[in-house]
Amino acid sequence: MAHTHDGLTPSALNGLSEFPDVLQLVETWTTLGWLRPLDRAFVVFLHHQEKDAGFLVLLGAALVSHQLARGHICLDLGPLLADPDGVLALPPEGMTAKETLTPSRLLSGVTQDLWEQHLDCSPLVGGDTGNTPLALVSGRLYLRRYWDCTRQVAEQIKRLSAKKIDVPHDLEQRLDGIFGAMRTPEENEKTEIHWQSVAAAIAATNALSIISGGPGTGKTTTVVQLLGILQTLAMEAGRGLRISLAAPTGKAAARLTESIAKAVDRLSLPVQEKMPKSVSTLHRLLGSRPDSRNFIHDQNNPLHVDLLVVDEASMIDLEMMNALLQAIPPGARLILLGDKDQLASVEAGSVLGDLCESPATACFLPATVAFLQQATGFDLSEFSGPGREIDQQIVVLRKSHRFGEHSGIGALAGAVNQGDKNGVAEVWRQGFSDIFQVRVPTCHDNRFHRLVLDGHSTTTGKEGPQGYRVFLETLSQGPGAFGSETDWLKAVLHGFNQFQVLTPLRRGEWGVEALNLAIADVLYRSDLIDATQGWYPGRPVLVTRNDYSLGLMNGDMGIVAPTTRGMRVVFPMGDGSLKLLLPSRLSNVETVYAMTVHKSQGSEFDHTAMVLPGTVTPVITRELVYTGITRARSWFTLVCPHEVILAAAVEQRTQRASGLGELIG
Repeated sequence: MAHTHDGLTPSALNGLSEFPDVLQLVETWTTLGWLRPLDRAFVVFLHHQEKDAGFLVLLGAALVSHQLARGHICLDLGPLLADPDGVLALPPEGMTAKETLTPSRLLSGVTQDLWEQHLDCSPLVGGDTGNTPLALVSGRLYLRRYWDCTRQVAEQIKRLSAKKIDVPHDLEQRLDGIFGAMRTPEENEKTEIHWQSVAAAIAATNALSIISGGPGTGKTTTVVQLLGILQTLAMEAGRGLRISLAAPTGKAAARLTESIAKAVDRLSLPVQEKMPKSVSTLHRLLGSRPDSRNFIHDQNNPLHVDLLVVDEASMIDLEMMNALLQAIPPGARLILLGDKDQLASVEAGSVLGDLCESPATACFLPATVAFLQQATGFDLSEFSGPGREIDQQIVVLRKSHRFGEHSGIGALAGAVNQGDKNGVAEVWRQGFSDIFQVRVPTCHDNRFHRLVLDGHSTTTGKEGPQGYRVFLETLSQGPGAFGSETDWLKAVLHGFNQFQVLTPLRRGEWGVEALNLAIADVLYRSDLIDATQGWYPGRPVLVTRNDYSLGLMNGDMGIVAPTTRGMRVVFPMGDGSLKLLLPSRLSNVETVYAMTVHKSQGSEFDHTAMVLPGTVTPVITRELVYTGITRARSWFTLVCPHEVILAAAVEQRTQRASGLGELIG
């Protein structure tokens, strides 16, 4: 009989006999909302391909597809069997099992060896090579396409990692010259480590380098000065470097463009002229093809670059990283910038996290320590220890220049990142002036209404943390109060960037959909907007899909404004200009008084308010909370019913199964 379970152990049969038909099980789980229709369709497709496919084969296919939607590259059988319900997050949050067979009951008594035996015997499953729909490698079940992607990324990373570049004998003097004015006296005396100099030295000698650090640690400054050194060396040798800069989203690209423009002033004029003036999105850099996963630039048509810098690397999913690495020409360098502690990409994979997964801070091999001593003058022997080859190309910037000792944002982010819930509580007790808590049971509470209207400006003055009133009142003033319509629109956009509500959820009372409706209602009742539906003046919108014909990228934000040309949606562009579009030309946008923490990656706001719901859910993790906190430039507000939620989130890590770190070695 097809899709039964001959050969299972008696203990396994006890669970599986309750639901002998895998197609019926998948149908039930899909009807309940536990699985997606796509997961069901995949199982049905495989069953049509192989009528004799066994229970554990088709169940594995359903679950690997389910996990892919949750950001995992593969189904890791060992952890799954140790905690089926927890690993799969089934039943979903807010749902009960009732009479339905749960994964833990279903898989009770099934061993990893048994499952692998069934997979090994199936024509649907292959090993690390082949063209079967599924691949079983090292106890992990993959969709074949994602296994190939994982393997290719590992191969490209190892290829780049193996390439070393000679550095000039006077590198230390050059680093002292460009970083000296930025260092403390102790750093100039070489008694304290200046990590930006270390990062520049590592990047100078490696074809692949990774610079990780939180907000304000100087990633952009480091790279600009490094590019200055490398461009100078190339010019001294008679040719300039072709340098390109990129970021995953339009918003991140605009921020990097702005940061680069501020930092290049420290370089000599001849070098400045050779520096790139703008930052591209990855899709635009690689050349997207409509309705295709493929790009114009690939291994057969590589990018025309000698050096590529990519910011916000934590946002890059596995498939995009593979496309990027395939397009790097032989002999070119790649510098990845990012924050390894941030949320992983929205799509499947956690590439930066996999690359930076070494738990120890002391992982520089003796040869690396010796090179850094010679190239920078700093003694890094305390950071010497067993490390992977890739660890020799990673530098974590440890000093924040934005959040000093008097910054509650910095202290709170640090405690959260360390998983120290007692430390988090202590930060709140210290009474920092830049962090706030608003304890409300519902988004209909007046305290929440006051927050979204005025922030905390009533207690800290007009220069303090604002709400949405500022940008809407600026909008209502019209261009007459400003030098030009352009100046007015830029002031409106600047005002909107002063405040943003973030949430981890899309649905539910504290989800982005309900919050946007609630906030719009508050603004309407306060006479700040004249409608809550349609294209009304003051409506902020978020682009949810790349639109190359309009020059808009996923993550771009704009404001609906009554311009002299009529109602337009105004978007800030990376070069400082504005793009004004008819609302009718925009189809993939959503209102963005509130946005998900995931969508906020690559953005920063003067005042950020992060909402946490009243119950602990699997999506509320340490990485999510850290990411939300560090979106705030100057002030941060936590909105939640009680402190238990934050404490629980701090102890909950984001784990994504991929096997990439193991392949890189």
